[in-house]
Amino acid sequence: MKLLFKLQSLKLFWTLKPPNRTFHGHPRLLSSDVYSQYESVRQGKQEIPKYFNFASDVLDKWSEIEKAGKRPSNPAFWWVNDKGEEVKWSFEELGFLSRKVANVLTKECGLQKGDRLILILPRIPEWWLVKVACMRAGIVIIPGTSQLSAKDILYRLQASKAACIITTDKLAPAVDSVASQCQLLKTKLMVSNGRREGWLNFTELYQNQSDDHSCVKTRIQDPMIIFFTSGTTGFPKMAQHSQGSLGFRPLLSERYWLDSTPSNVIWNTADTGWILTSVASFFEPWVFGSCVFIHNLPQTDSAVILNTLCRFPIDTLVGAPTLFRMLVQNDLSKYKFMNLKYCISGGEPLNPEVMEQWKSQTGLDICEVYGQTEMGVICSVFGGMKIKPGSMGKAAPLYDVQIIDKNANILPPGQPGEIAIRSKPIRPLGFFSEYLDNPKKTAETERGDFYVTGDRGIMDEEGYFQFIGRNDDIIISSGYRIGPFEVENALIEHPAVVESAVVSSPDPLRGEVVKAFVVLSPNFSSTDRERLISDLQDHVKKTTAPYKYPRKVEFVKELPKTITGKIKRNELRDKEWGRT
Repeated sequence: MKLLFKLQSLKLFWTLKPPNRTFHGHPRLLSSDVYSQYESVRQGKQEIPKYFNFASDVLDKWSEIEKAGKRPSNPAFWWVNDKGEEVKWSFEELGFLSRKVANVLTKECGLQKGDRLILILPRIPEWWLVKVACMRAGIVIIPGTSQLSAKDILYRLQASKAACIITTDKLAPAVDSVASQCQLLKTKLMVSNGRREGWLNFTELYQNQSDDHSCVKTRIQDPMIIFFTSGTTGFPKMAQHSQGSLGFRPLLSERYWLDSTPSNVIWNTADTGWILTSVASFFEPWVFGSCVFIHNLPQTDSAVILNTLCRFPIDTLVGAPTLFRMLVQNDLSKYKFMNLKYCISGGEPLNPEVMEQWKSQTGLDICEVYGQTEMGVICSVFGGMKIKPGSMGKAAPLYDVQIIDKNANILPPGQPGEIAIRSKPIRPLGFFSEYLDNPKKTAETERGDFYVTGDRGIMDEEGYFQFIGRNDDIIISSGYRIGPFEVENALIEHPAVVESAVVSSPDPLRGEVVKAFVVLSPNFSSTDRERLISDLQDHVKKTTAPYKYPRKVEFVKELPKTITGKIKRNELRDKEWGRT
C-alpha cells in the first residue's frame, strides 16, 4: 500500500451522515462529503491536513453534533469507582471543563505551546481533562504509571526537561525528594483535597477558572505526546508522537480494530501510563463519538470486573491477556453481562486455550491486536473477520506489514523472520516521530525500506500474522514492557548482588514474568535463600516501579558470557522456555 500523503491544508467538516449510508457495516456520524473526502485521502488522491488538533477538530465537533441533537444520549465519558461514586460528561461538558484546565496550565502555571508536562495519575477523571487541556494549549503530554519510584520520576523529569508535573498527594513526596535536581521543573500541581507546600492545588484552581479559552493552532506533525518505552540496554527511550500519528490516523482507517460507533460503550482496563489507554480510552473511541467507560480499579479484581460488566451497558472490553486469563478462572455462568459483545486483547499473545475457555463460557470471541508504543496498532482481528487461534490478525490500515530477513528481504508466507512495516519512500501516518534526543536509536529501527519492530513472527497465505517472540530482551508481563537493564540496575544496588541477568520466564497467568539470575557476594553465601529472595524482591520494588520486580530468582555461580564479556541472556531465556 503506497500512501502518497502531502502535508497541505484540508478543512474538516463534521455533520450527520444520511441515514441510508453505512460505513463498512456500521453507521457513522459523517456526511457523504466527509466520507468521500476521507476515501480520497485513503486512495492517495487527497492531501491530509496541514493543521490538526484533536480537541478542536474532533471533540469540539462532536460537541456541536451533540448540541444539535444528532448524537445518541450516551455520555462521552463515564467513570465509576468501588465506592459508588460516578461521573458522566457529555462532549459539551468535556469541552467546558477542559478549557478551564487549559487556562490553569497557561495562566496559572505559565506553560506555553511546546512545553512538556509529565502526567502521573491513576484512573481518575482528571487524567482525561488534563490530556484534552494540553492538546488545547499545545502542551506536550508525558504520561507515566502511578507505580513509578522517585528514581524513575527523576530520570523522566531530567530526560524530558518537563516544565510541569501533575500527580496525586501519594506521589508528591517522591517528586519532592528529587525536584531539587530538576532545574527546568517550574510548576507542581497536585490532584488532592489537601494542600502541600510548594504545590498548587489542581482542583481548586480549575474550579475557579473561566472556560473562555481558544484552542491553539497545531500542525499535524507538531509533537503531542511522549511515551517512555523500555529498552534492552540503557534507560527508557522517549518515543514522541505527533498530533496526527494517534489522533488523525483513525479518521483514515477504513476498518479498524475498535470499529466503534456513537452508541458503543468501551471499557479498557489498561494503566494510564501506557499507550493502550491513550489509544483505546481516548483517541479511537472519541474519533467516532463513542462513550469511554472507566472504572478506577485500584487493584485488578476479577469479581469487580465481572460485576461491572453485569451492571453497566459495556459492549466492548479491552484488556491485556492477563485480564482474560484471570477472568476464566471464575465460574462465568454465574454472571450475566448486560451488553458485552466485543472482547479485545492486546499487549502480548493470548493463549488459544484461554480464548476457547472464554468462548465456551460466554459465547464471545476474543479478538487480538498487536502493536507497539512507536507504531500504535500494527495488526488486528477486525470485527467479522475469521479468528485463527494463536494469530494476531492482519495488517492494520495504513501499514504494509511484512516478514523480512536480516537483509530486509521480504520472506514468503510460512517462513519465520522479523515483523517489519514499510517506512519508505513515504513514512506512513501513525509512526512515531523519533526517539527524542536519541538519533542513533531512531536510526537503528530502520532496515532498508522497513521499520523493524524487534519481534519475530510468521505470516500465512491469507495474510494472518503469528507472534513468535521478542528479537531482543524486552519482557512483556501482564501487558507491561520491562527492560532487563532497569531491573539489573536495581539489583546491583543491593549488597548481596555481585552480578545479575534478567530474562523472561513463562507464567500461566501473566504470560511471562521477570526472572533474575543472581551471582551472590561471598558475604551472603550462607544467608537463608528464601529470606534473601524476599529481601531482593522488596529492594527492587522500592528502587523502581513495583511491577518490575523479579517474581522468580535463581542463584548461580556465574553468568554465561560472550568473549567480549556481554551476558548471553538469550541462553538463559532459552533455558527458561525449554528451548535448549
